[in-house]
Amino acid sequence: MTEQSSPIGFADVLAQSPYAQLLGVEMQLINGVPQFVLPFRPENIGNDHLPALHGGVIGGFMETAGILHLLWLRESTETPRTVDFSIDYLRAGRAQVLYAECSVTRQGKRVANVHVSAWQESRDKPVAVARAHFLLG
Repeated sequence: MTEQSSPIGFADVLAQSPYAQLLGVEMQLINGVPQFVLPFRPENIGNDHLPALHGGVIGGFMETAGILHLLWLRESTETPRTVDFSIDYLRAGRAQVLYAECSVTRQGKRVANVHVSAWQESRDKPVAVARAHFLLG
């Protein structure tokens, strides 16, 4: 993984989220933008017949990506709290690696609005997109 020289590193950001550690979330920098990776694990399958990733795993990964993105962006160790999170599932998440990128739509002193997109093979074919509002400390 690549890490840009920053006062707060990826390991520091990931250490703020036990849930990210449980899922095995990884961070990497692509063209100066953090990208989040959810490696495939058989225990993340929700539908054995397809097989497809569990929707809760996808949603949890995306919400965690939004929080981690804000921690990295703000160079903070104070974890943002979720005010609301709305997700649109667009296609089944296959039994493979899932990626996510976030963009901050608006950040004030107290609240941040974040857009999260998750995909597998192509960024142009997202598995899910989400909108979230986070309370900043």
